[in-house]
Amino acid sequence: FQGMFFIITPALICGAFAERMKFSAMVLFSLIWGILIYCPLCHWVWDGGILAYNADSAIMGGALDFAGGTVVHISSGISALVAAVLIGPRMGYPNEPHQPHNLTYTALGASMLWFGWFGFNAGSELLSDELTSSAFAVTHFSAAAGAVAWAMTEWTLNGKPTVLGASSGAVAGLVCITPAAGFVQPMPAFVMGAAAGILCYFACSMLKRRLRYDDALDAFGVHGVGGTLGAILTGVFATRACWDINGGKPLGLIEGNTQTIIGQTVAVLITFAFAGIGTFIILKLVDLVVGLR
Repeated sequence: FQGMFFIITPALICGAFAERMKFSAMVLFSLIWGILIYCPLCHWVWDGGILAYNADSAIMGGALDFAGGTVVHISSGISALVAAVLIGPRMGYPNEPHQPHNLTYTALGASMLWFGWFGFNAGSELLSDELTSSAFAVTHFSAAAGAVAWAMTEWTLNGKPTVLGASSGAVAGLVCITPAAGFVQPMPAFVMGAAAGILCYFACSMLKRRLRYDDALDAFGVHGVGGTLGAILTGVFATRACWDINGGKPLGLIEGNTQTIIGQTVAVLITFAFAGIGTFIILKLVDLVVGLR
């Protein structure tokens, strides 16, 4: 199960530099990145390392990350941004249109991803119990809210919703709820999904247009931004009603605990710095060995 996470995290980064990186460079980069970036983050958060959640820590507190908000989505999102900037845009970008050529396949892929995410989030409990059921439910609610929020934002600003937008919104909702899946209840999941749909829409449209980087599949706009939002909101909505990890003490900001959101913020910043700088160094080395483009 963890091996699957190891494989899919570099795959998320590949969406940013689609149609630009040499296959040999992609293979080498994915292997090195997985070993030097993913594996340390995985152990820091989930194996008692420096980012592991610790309610008794007076300074940091660590990361509440149920299924990979920091380990998978934030790390791959910031790495995708670094890769997109370093490799440069596709030919013709942004003057020529680069929309998906088959929206039927796009919608089918998003639907399969939505279904598979139940295994991603609910499966992270590694059991079949009441917490698994809760993680399953909030995953679905957040994705639905994200799809509707993105489509409604498009409708309001552009005059019509799109299938591509609804699909992207669903993924944004799934990304946002990932770190919180075992810690929040259904109604906060609606709020998180809707917030992700709206924020990621602006990240994938206005922010990308303004900064002029070519993130082909919006890996940063959805996974980086959505994962960051999810990690922060986990510190807000986490409740001991789902997982009493603090031994009866308040867990999230909504219960009066400010330490958790501070820990989430620090973990996000460390992940951004470690993955971003590490990715830059790895890409430079791969470019020297086999070339990138």
